[in-house]
Amino acid sequence: MLKKSLFITAVAMLALAAGCANQKGPATKAVGDAEAALAAFKDDAARLLPGDLSGVETTLTGLKDSLAKGDYKAVLAAAPELSTRIAALRDATAAKKAEWEAATAAAKEKWTGFAADLPKMVDAIQSRVDILGKARRLPRNVSKEAFDNAKAGLDWMKSQWAEANDAFNKGDAIDAASKAQAVKDKGNEVLKLLGLAPSA
Repeated sequence: MLKKSLFITAVAMLALAAGCANQKGPATKAVGDAEAALAAFKDDAARLLPGDLSGVETTLTGLKDSLAKGDYKAVLAAAPELSTRIAALRDATAAKKAEWEAATAAAKEKWTGFAADLPKMVDAIQSRVDILGKARRLPRNVSKEAFDNAKAGLDWMKSQWAEANDAFNKGDAIDAASKAQAVKDKGNEVLKLLGLAPSA
């Protein structure tokens, strides 16, 4: 009786081991496929959708831990959902990348105009500030407070324009164009303070 019981136990263990062995291959493949699928667009996802990527990577890490522990059943149970999430992230990343590329193209087009016009605006304001600074008295339409605010605005414009150029040179046309637009807006405020017509 004891021998029979031991035999049955041994057979059961062998069957379990065989079952685990049968699951190891598919589980290993599932994790490998998930890693490969994610690697194909991971860099773009990290730049455009870092929060979503983090969630998917956490789940993938959990599956890799289960695989390392030999819990192949858990890996195979969770793999389909992870595959679906990776596919969804891939599609969302592609859509976001298309938006970013369109916005970058538009920003580069705007930048061409800014690069041509803003240095002239800054020079014109600087010239007006220099002239008024040397004058005995300010024009009637320019108060001392307005003149001081104009000088401060000009300093800010120079600093922001330098940052805009730096951003563009680093390849971030969207940020560069945004900063350049802020320089132009400030420039129009300063021109009014100095009694001049704003730029179109």
